[in-house]
Amino acid sequence: MALRCAAPGRVRWLARALAGPARLLPPAAAAPGPARARPPQPSVRFASTAGPGTEGPQRRVVVVRITSPFAWLRTRFYYLLIRLYFDQEFSIEEFTRGAKQAFSVVSKLLSQRKLDLLEELVSAEVLQVLKEKISLLPDSHRDALAADIDAIMYTTEGDVRIYYDDDGRKFVSILMCFWYLNGANLPDEVPGEAKVFQIVFGDGNTKEKKHLLTANYEFQREFTEGAKPDWTITRIEHPRLLE
Repeated sequence: MALRCAAPGRVRWLARALAGPARLLPPAAAAPGPARARPPQPSVRFASTAGPGTEGPQRRVVVVRITSPFAWLRTRFYYLLIRLYFDQEFSIEEFTRGAKQAFSVVSKLLSQRKLDLLEELVSAEVLQVLKEKISLLPDSHRDALAADIDAIMYTTEGDVRIYYDDDGRKFVSILMCFWYLNGANLPDEVPGEAKVFQIVFGDGNTKEKKHLLTANYEFQREFTEGAKPDWTITRIEHPRLLE
């Protein structure tokens, strides 16, 4: 999903998520549907490592995915349907790479309150809600929304849906869950779904505390004949930060 600026004065982020030409831009209005299940939450454990040339212990995060066989088979079945009936070149690996890049860009723009630059990525309905929520956030919570691409520790797909609206238009939506590290000055107990830990560098006298946070982003595309091959974000959740 390559991102670039397309016109002066207004940022247009182009992102290829699925088959080559697909871009991450707003499609037709999303069809209403039932509440979607959240993606499975992986467990996290910590391991100490000391490589050549390092002084003292260093810590790295090891995220272990725990997924039920039924959920795994269900998502793979939907990916097969997408390739058979919607997009023969669909690849969940390619989609995941693009989704991570889009998540990093959008989360940083949210943190910086540059919501006018999200019009090409986020649906109008979600953007309106975000404008109301962002204006009420304290600085620490807003800082915690930003995710550097290198700070994304784990990404997994959650709920996948294929559905039609009342006009017969066809849609595919994929919910992605991201786990990322952020050094915002949050109280240890604030993010209820986040684990706070310390990373020790060098001789152990310097400590940097970071939060392991989660975010859920839903990507949607219309596959009706004649519709643009564009994806948009139709759901954004940062638990306990953006509520």
